[in-house]
Amino acid sequence: MDSQTIVAPMTPMGVSAVAALRVSGSRVRNVVEALFGPKAAERLEPRKANLGTARDPESGKVLDSLLFIYFESPNSYTGEDVLELYPHGNPLIVRDLLQAIRGIQGVRLAEPGEYTRRAFLNGKMDLTQAESVADVIHSANRAELENAHRLLSGALSKKIATLSAQVKDISARLELDVDFAEEEADPDFAGWETRFVSIRESIQQILNSFRGKASLSRLPLAVLYGAPNAGKSSLVNALLGEDRVLVSNVPGTTRDFVEVRLFLDGGEIRLVDTAGIADKATDELDALSMKKSREILEEADLKILVVDGTDSKDPVVPPDFVVHSKCDLRESVPETGLCISSKTGAGLADLKKFMNGALFKKNENQEDLWITSEREKTCLEEALAGVNRVLDLLKTNPAVELLAFEMQLVRRALQSITGEISSEDILQSIFAGFCIGK
Repeated sequence: MDSQTIVAPMTPMGVSAVAALRVSGSRVRNVVEALFGPKAAERLEPRKANLGTARDPESGKVLDSLLFIYFESPNSYTGEDVLELYPHGNPLIVRDLLQAIRGIQGVRLAEPGEYTRRAFLNGKMDLTQAESVADVIHSANRAELENAHRLLSGALSKKIATLSAQVKDISARLELDVDFAEEEADPDFAGWETRFVSIRESIQQILNSFRGKASLSRLPLAVLYGAPNAGKSSLVNALLGEDRVLVSNVPGTTRDFVEVRLFLDGGEIRLVDTAGIADKATDELDALSMKKSREILEEADLKILVVDGTDSKDPVVPPDFVVHSKCDLRESVPETGLCISSKTGAGLADLKKFMNGALFKKNENQEDLWITSEREKTCLEEALAGVNRVLDLLKTNPAVELLAFEMQLVRRALQSITGEISSEDILQSIFAGFCIGK
């Protein structure tokens, strides 16, 4: 492992109240001494927040007054000595601090995912847990986030460990039979098929849970559509709680669809306000607007028709749900659909609840987990193929040497999932996709 100490910001660039930087490695105390002075380094206690004035080691210029916390090896995220600094979130301060720390001998800027990589190499987590760190950061809804936390806590690791133990037990028996093949009669494989079938079923069950990251990263799409001036734009603004979309009493104000992000209880969604769809276009631009509205409706996960009671014609696209707008101006309440008022807020909470239930369907078993890593999927497929070959050999040619060889391959495939066996290329490809600072 690289012996150099590394530094990187943990928070994204931009103005904020507080930013965070992380330093990890053997020269953490040197960094404290260079920034805050010898006394600060002498008084350094693990997990104790300290307030200090950081100065540039070269010029003595004040960089910031900030909090810093020291985590002593091995009780830290990386398993090394770690220093976390919390300056004010001015990008100029963060940049100056980074430059000052990088100027200390033996300290360099961290590579993407290097902190988590060091945590893995120092035994703080296995490879499945390390991969799930990125899922925790990038999960787009609560179900994904809960699954990422289960993976990070080691739920998948435990399943793989159980499978590996079963395979190791069988492999040890087979290899023992290989060693004494000339001294004993042919091994008795009665009952072994049941054990292999059980292992195959367990592997297949985990494989069946795979969900590609491409599909998971796609935010659900809800589309509001209806006749011109039905109140779609006003509804978008009411749901967001701010005037994001231009609203006018003039029909046809919205000429192109407008996409915004809306947070529901289950997670973030894409909410689209479309141009009004009428029977006939008033001009070429109007026709193009309605065409684009129909195109985005074809992609929608939830099509919400907005009507204000003035248009009694059948909708051009069958809706998944109907919202009756401007209920504060209505004399009677419609029997079907949901009556809302963007002006008073009536019905908005019910609409959000419906959208959440439709777009974020609850799993029947909240304890189930799924895998999102293509690497883990490939390893499981290799293990499954090996078990299938073993089952075929039991029927056609149960030579102990062949069975032992195949079980070695199965064992290695399973061990690769958690990182018991891993190459430098695999580690590089995994952590290269992480953000700097994690």
